[in-house]
Amino acid sequence: MRYDVRPVYKSVRYRTTSVCVLVLIYLAVVYLLPRPETVKPEGWRLLGIFAATVGGLILQPIAGGALVLISVTLAAAAGGLPITQVLMGFGDPIVWLVMAAFFISHALIKTGLARRIALVFVRTIGQTSLGVTYALSATDLVLASIIPSNGARSGGVVLPIARSIADLYGSRPGPTAKLFGQYLINALYQSICITCAMFLTGQASNPLAAQIATTTFHYPITWVSWLVAGIVPGLCSLAAIPYVIYRMYPPEIKRTPEASSFAASELARMGPMDLGQKIMLATFVTVCGLWVTTPFHGIDITVTALLGSCTLLVTGVLTWEDVVADRAAWDIFIWYGGLVRMGKALNEVGVTTAFAKGVGATFENAGWVALFVIALAVFFYAHYGLASITAHMLAMYVPFCTVLIARGAPVGLVLFAFACFVNFSSGLTNYGTTPAPMFYSTGYVPFKEWWIAGFVISLLNIAIWSTVGFWWWKVIGIW
Repeated sequence: MRYDVRPVYKSVRYRTTSVCVLVLIYLAVVYLLPRPETVKPEGWRLLGIFAATVGGLILQPIAGGALVLISVTLAAAAGGLPITQVLMGFGDPIVWLVMAAFFISHALIKTGLARRIALVFVRTIGQTSLGVTYALSATDLVLASIIPSNGARSGGVVLPIARSIADLYGSRPGPTAKLFGQYLINALYQSICITCAMFLTGQASNPLAAQIATTTFHYPITWVSWLVAGIVPGLCSLAAIPYVIYRMYPPEIKRTPEASSFAASELARMGPMDLGQKIMLATFVTVCGLWVTTPFHGIDITVTALLGSCTLLVTGVLTWEDVVADRAAWDIFIWYGGLVRMGKALNEVGVTTAFAKGVGATFENAGWVALFVIALAVFFYAHYGLASITAHMLAMYVPFCTVLIARGAPVGLVLFAFACFVNFSSGLTNYGTTPAPMFYSTGYVPFKEWWIAGFVISLLNIAIWSTVGFWWWKVIGIW
């Protein structure tokens, strides 16, 4: 029997080429970029390792967790960091917050509570095609308050229900897509990009942005402050997006009473809430409630999330086997912990300060307002070349924020603007974030229409967040 080795060869060739590119990135940073006198050689080598790591997260020659593990090892070997300091990132509270949130999200999906929430929304406001979209967007909004994986909540809960409803009306990829499915998938994906920006737990790299803001710029961002900042512009975007796409690509089916009936029948089939769902609901409400009231009781949000996870373990809603088998959570733990520590280390060795001084001198005649507008536009549309929100943020968040803050821009405005905008920039393409390929691969939305909608909605979101959003941030004292 003969085997076709071409796919394997192609994979090996791509991996080899990518590794060579990463080595060249490291060498270019260390040996071609002029090193400031304030940064020691080992600090500059650490920058080279970090730059190559970001490049690796974009090129993905190997899994992100494996790549970061290699990077932190090299940081100990050549970046001047003792191994004890390198491993400190894995004990960072923000890393464990994300881990605990992943465990809680696992229980939400396992118990069926997440699906029940979605069906209740559809049953309530799903009598029209617009209503179905708003219902499923509202589901993702609720789940984003505690589930940091946009792939898990939108790809694992929202998308299957959306496909079932489209199929209910005979709308399938191909000639019947315009009946309902094309509009629903397109509008829904653009909406879930907004929910990513509305919560600290809306997307996996948001806590990393908050950590950078706290440690590098000494501007604490909490779950509550992110919620308050994102809620007004986020709700405006969520209200506008389905309607705008409805006008651009109107579905042929406008009224959808069967969708509401479908949700009601599915809820009837699920029956009343069992003990596991009741415990999960109580845990969900309690954890979110404690997060919102943190300023009053002072319990750290990581402690709250871990208490929620422990409650689910003690009651048997989650088993230890569930925790151990949650590959996404442990993958996050490895790459997240490593990147948190490397980001802190770059600040400690003076790289970010040196960068700000260098770029600030280049644009010494430009005011911060003009520089802010240009930088935010470049930052946003750079996502056309990126397939990861995390890689985008790691590559550009600190440098852009550092330069603008050094030029006199309000710290809160800069940090929140770039942290939020990076999330809905993922709506530009069909590869912008984890759920994008899931939604695009359904086959309902042609490539051209996906990109046109992405660009139009990007203008809408920028308009909303830079007017309503910036005004709201002024009102609540962010800047």
